[in-house]
Amino acid sequence: MHAIRVASAALLTATVLTLTIPPASAAVTGDENNNITSFGFRVTPSTIAAGGQVTLSVDGCEGDTKVTSGIFDDAHIPKGQTSTTAHVFWDAKPGAMYEVTFDCKGEIGKTDLTIATGRPDNNGHQNPDQRNPNQQNPVHKGVKAGVGGSFGGLDLHEIALGGALILGAVGTAYYKARRRTGESNS
Repeated sequence: MHAIRVASAALLTATVLTLTIPPASAAVTGDENNNITSFGFRVTPSTIAAGGQVTLSVDGCEGDTKVTSGIFDDAHIPKGQTSTTAHVFWDAKPGAMYEVTFDCKGEIGKTDLTIATGRPDNNGHQNPDQRNPNQQNPVHKGVKAGVGGSFGGLDLHEIALGGALILGAVGTAYYKARRRTGESNS
């Protein structure tokens, strides 16, 4: 009987470990998802409002770098420089994600640029820098943490029912324990 329990536990443990360990050969195949390059690249900030300015940076490229996207005019980073700036088009769709492509001597690297949602100005453009002078900045006071809902909506009826269940469980355990000791002595 003991061997069955040990074998079952071992099989269950092996199954859980097999399903939770990621495969060691998680190599990405194909060029569409392979974003590993010999040079480093980034767009800062990675989320920007329409009409904003982004910095396009490249590290370790031994030649000229061409940066393209559908959200700003093509940019060029000459050999020896590490960054340039680009202005995001005003008609960029808020919440949309655009692909930015870095081309260093034919080697391609891609990253995403997200357009932030903001309040539109009078021309319908997104402009987070323009503020209504009648509106004050909201005061952020942090997270409203509490008891986590453990006492919300708890009434006397539920407390009495919970207490009765606990009392019943303890009483049953006591009865079974007393009964067993009496049967083993006979």
